[in-house]
Amino acid sequence: MDSSKQTPDTGKSKLEISLAHNRRYYAFLVFYLVVLSALGSFVNDMYSPALPAMCHFFGCSISLAQMGLSTGMMGLATGQLILGPVSDRVGRKPVLIGALLLFIAGAVVSLLSPDIHFFNACRFIQGVGASGGYFLARTIPADIYTGRNLAGLMALIGAINGIAPASAPVIGGVTADVWGWKGIFVLLAAFAFVILLLSPLMKESLMPSNRVRGPFSATVEGYKSLLTNKAFMTHVCLKGTALGLLFAYISTAPFILQTHYGLSQTHYGLVIGFNSIFVAAGSMLALKFRLLKNAAVTGAWIMAVGIVAEAVALYFIHSIWLFEILIVISLFGLGMIFTSSNTLAMNEGRRNAGEASSVLGIAGYIVGAIVTPLVGIGNILHSSAVTFVILVLVVLFFARATNRIAPDLNK
Repeated sequence: MDSSKQTPDTGKSKLEISLAHNRRYYAFLVFYLVVLSALGSFVNDMYSPALPAMCHFFGCSISLAQMGLSTGMMGLATGQLILGPVSDRVGRKPVLIGALLLFIAGAVVSLLSPDIHFFNACRFIQGVGASGGYFLARTIPADIYTGRNLAGLMALIGAINGIAPASAPVIGGVTADVWGWKGIFVLLAAFAFVILLLSPLMKESLMPSNRVRGPFSATVEGYKSLLTNKAFMTHVCLKGTALGLLFAYISTAPFILQTHYGLSQTHYGLVIGFNSIFVAAGSMLALKFRLLKNAAVTGAWIMAVGIVAEAVALYFIHSIWLFEILIVISLFGLGMIFTSSNTLAMNEGRRNAGEASSVLGIAGYIVGAIVTPLVGIGNILHSSAVTFVILVLVVLFFARATNRIAPDLNK
């Protein structure tokens, strides 16, 4: 299924040509895709500063509190698995509206949580709801663009969306200091409601003539063709393990920076926000490479140097300044990987864009859901260091595999 029909004279899709002549809507589309993707980031990043306080509120262990991050990731993965192929059949907008309503319901109900287990269950519902916007932010560009045009739009969205992980911990930290952890989820529900109000302005990117026909069971064939596509799955595994490393950092950072180094929730948010800017910088730098696969390899080695040095520091050198210097180096490299792997994977799997985006998103959340509780076992500095190094080795393996694939982009 190719949702962007090509015109004989230019080779561009009709939607692409239409957007080229409608700069105002193009600007709105970029903005809307940014906020859609931001919702997926906000699901975890905004409430991470409150994790230590929630341990005290619910009287639970660190690992059990971190399970809220894991169940949120499981929801994001499950939602993409189901909603991706549904959107290929009914269109993008109906799926988006339904997912936003589900997220709002999950966020509101979580405010009534009597214990951490009920709260973690609500986190799963929130993840399913947030997954709609998260995967559609990748799918809609692939409906419209190919090659370098696709790379440019996705990198632009990724770079601007660096504001989301940068601002979410700051907003979450300040909100938690003033109104407690419940205030964070009131704010998340309000943010999703604003996105819902803007949804009528977004044009449907998947025309009825380009939607998948036949029984839903045919989705299995779409997933099968993607899972057996070596190039696509190599890019997916690279993105998944790199994203898993980011999630491991997000889940361990509150306890390292707040509990170990004594930062307040607000100061923690400011530090994490500053760090996230380097992800956006790496994302934009990747576009300077003639071949995106070379950007992936370069980013992987930059990230590896930073993470390995960070692991050594976590064991032997307890300095918040050294922790910060090494982590921003690592995040810069991760940003390069994210732009490269996202674009290469979606370009490879664009004929089944909904399913391709789902697989791409699920991979990261599967790895993240596995590693998040691991960094809280025993001495959190040591368990984080070991987990980081293991993930780095896997990322380097898939970066090399990506670099051996040719061609790079179609144009």
